[in-house]
Amino acid sequence: MDKPSGWTSHDVVAVVRRALGARRVGHGGTLDPLATGVLPLLVGRATRSADLLHRARKVYAARVTFGTETATDDRAGAVRREGPLPELDRASLDRALEAFRGEIEQVPPEHSAVKIGGRRAYAIARGGGEARPKARRVSVHRLAIASWSPPDLRLLIVCGSGTYVRSLARDIGRALGSAAHLAALRRLAVGALTVEDAADLGRLRAASHDQISARLRPAASARSTRRMPLRCPLPACISATATASRSRPSRGSRAEIGRTCNPSASLASFCWEKTM
Repeated sequence: MDKPSGWTSHDVVAVVRRALGARRVGHGGTLDPLATGVLPLLVGRATRSADLLHRARKVYAARVTFGTETATDDRAGAVRREGPLPELDRASLDRALEAFRGEIEQVPPEHSAVKIGGRRAYAIARGGGEARPKARRVSVHRLAIASWSPPDLRLLIVCGSGTYVRSLARDIGRALGSAAHLAALRRLAVGALTVEDAADLGRLRAASHDQISARLRPAASARSTRRMPLRCPLPACISATATASRSRPSRGSRAEIGRTCNPSASLASFCWEKTM
């Protein structure tokens, strides 16, 4: 499913559950309400494959806006602090992003589903408590600049399970002596499932039971997402515009991991022109 902005992942699940008359419908990785893009849906026994999708690599197009940091680390939250815009050219900015490539320590947002003492962090924060999630190791396989036009930095990100792009935006802002938040996010792929193949929610709501059923894939296709190569598959326009070799980068080489994809103007247009 290509989730539209303003819908929760559970909202989309509810629509499909009603349309199919199926009790067992789940999703393969939550998207925040403001985010758009690939939301894998699982029906019936395929829900057993949910964990494979949760562990699959994700591909994102993200717009980070400098100047303000928010309580939620995205545009929905109240402004907590302000900072000057980074005075860096694209090459200097790319070098600064090196610290966020590969295996990194990351603190999840205070408004997140991470549990603290048995409670969700967002529940603690919304109740006026102090939510302080612990840092954890996550993998950022690619972090490539699509465009830099202050105050907006557009990024292509390929990351592993548990990575918060909101936290990346916040931490990049802090590392550059500024303040930043995630202004827009579109998920382009979950493992081998890409946005090009995703169904439109509006059309799905108007479709018949048989039309929706015809779009379902066997659970085996979900299992194929366990190991997504570093370079493919990506949406076709990304693969067509990326200048990447087929060889896997050496383990631990952050420079190689970060620069295996160099998005062009056509990639940026695909990722953000209509959605961000």
